[in-house]
Amino acid sequence: MERGSSGLQRLVREVAKFGAVGGAGILVNLGVFNLVRHVTELPVVRASVIATVVAIVFNYVGFRYWTYRDRDKNGRTKELTLFLLFSAVGLVIENGLLYAATYGFGWDSPLQSNVFKFVGIGVATLFRFWSYRSWVFKTLPARETVADAEAILEQAADTGKPRQRVRQNSLAD
Repeated sequence: MERGSSGLQRLVREVAKFGAVGGAGILVNLGVFNLVRHVTELPVVRASVIATVVAIVFNYVGFRYWTYRDRDKNGRTKELTLFLLFSAVGLVIENGLLYAATYGFGWDSPLQSNVFKFVGIGVATLFRFWSYRSWVFKTLPARETVADAEAILEQAADTGKPRQRVRQNSLAD
């Protein structure tokens, strides 16, 4: 196994977990959007903003307690503030596309609204993935260092080079 592959495997797992939470969040978002749109007389973009806010709350719980549960938990207030800030930018991206389609082009049928809501979610998701992993749910430096050290040991084992034993200090010494 090459040294960089463990990092790639971690990224693939992270993307998969992000996608699972995000996929469930999309269902929540579209479900609430259609429910609000059909039960109330709210305009399409207002119904969408309500649905996006509900999905943001749902996603925070999923990201914090499943996708990024192993990430730094210090500074929860800062984490939540950054999450809400970047989520708000995502909300503007998502609903800005829906607004442009609805009021700029007059595409306001239920099918058209759902298509542009979905497209907006997709574009905003790219931004959210980048911002959450870069700024909100930061990796603990020690965990990456341990993973890199393990990768070096695996590489040494694969090439047949003798490994140096590292003595760990313990209280029993």
